[in-house]
Amino acid sequence: MSPHLQSFSDPAPPLAGAAILAQQWRLLTFVHWRVDPELVAPLMPAGTSPDVFDGSTWVGLVPFQMVGTGLGRLPRLPWLGTFAETNVRLYSVDDAGRRGVVFRSLEAARLPVVLVARALFGLPYTWARMRIREVDGEIRYTTARRFPGPRGVGGRIGVRPGAPLPRPEALTRFLTNRWGLHVRHLGRTLYMPNHHGPWPLHEAELTRLDDSLVAAAGLPGLAGRAPDSVLWSPGVPVTFGPPHDARRPRRGH
Repeated sequence: MSPHLQSFSDPAPPLAGAAILAQQWRLLTFVHWRVDPELVAPLMPAGTSPDVFDGSTWVGLVPFQMVGTGLGRLPRLPWLGTFAETNVRLYSVDDAGRRGVVFRSLEAARLPVVLVARALFGLPYTWARMRIREVDGEIRYTTARRFPGPRGVGGRIGVRPGAPLPRPEALTRFLTNRWGLHVRHLGRTLYMPNHHGPWPLHEAELTRLDDSLVAAAGLPGLAGRAPDSVLWSPGVPVTFGPPHDARRPRRGH
């Protein structure tokens, strides 16, 4: 592994080149389980391995609202670019020392977005019926997969945001400060960098968890036990740079 391991404690490095995507992530809940790295190692793309904190890696279930997605500097797409999403993710580090996430699944409520993301980037998006509501201070997320199957996979998550975290601890930064994603596409492992400001994070109480997405992502039984970390954020604006081969460092990084 490269001695120049990207730090999760540092601000996001600037994108090398022009942004290809811009969007906002809002009303995020981070539900996480601590797992043995050997459990998820077979699920990682070639050239990456589980990123580890204090001897463990983590599995995340993250529902949120995507708002105003747009290509580069083009106008944002008010309907097509705004939708509910839920992802199941792992934590990765590549041979060049870049930390990122690996998505095992991404549920989205816009079929055109699903088709484009699968075709262009190889991301495992699925089309789902989704809803986000706020009821008496509780954020409620529901999802049910439509295509591709298995149909009906999804569940319900409820969370009650609490006090802000003015100084997030090291583990919290490890779970949220991820400046890219790794994906296997057309025979190559790609790294797609992102950039955003500091997360406004809050403590959170999980009020409901009825989930089958984690099991469908290849991790049966995990969502049947209480999570080891629950966080909430009102969100951040984010931009993405173009994907490139994860086995070669990008100029400027």
